[in-house]
Amino acid sequence: MARIAGVNIPTQKRVEIGLQYIYGIGAQKAKEICDTVKIPAARRVHELTDDEILKIRELIDQSYKVEGDLRREVSMNIKRLMDLGCYRGLRHRKGLPVRGQRTHTNARTRKGKAVAIAGKKK
Repeated sequence: MARIAGVNIPTQKRVEIGLQYIYGIGAQKAKEICDTVKIPAARRVHELTDDEILKIRELIDQSYKVEGDLRREVSMNIKRLMDLGCYRGLRHRKGLPVRGQRTHTNARTRKGKAVAIAGKKK
């Protein structure tokens, strides 16, 4: 099993797909990494040699911000907005949608489960 950036990569998947299990690497960056290290698209993770895994690991460490560092940066950006007291920071603080979505209906992902109000129906 390949372990890259602290994440166990599934062995039966193609390398491009397996790399996407790392937080901060999507389809585009995974394809870019495979092209840089010259790994064919059809190659599976369990078919990689130790040398190729080492090359991938080194490339990700030096060129990309992933996993813990990226999560820390994102949370610090959100904390900064909250400390500033700007509109987006206030929305984060209240647990409401940040990017202008409606909240009269919908927005259940951010607001949580709907709570019934007693004595409302009359």
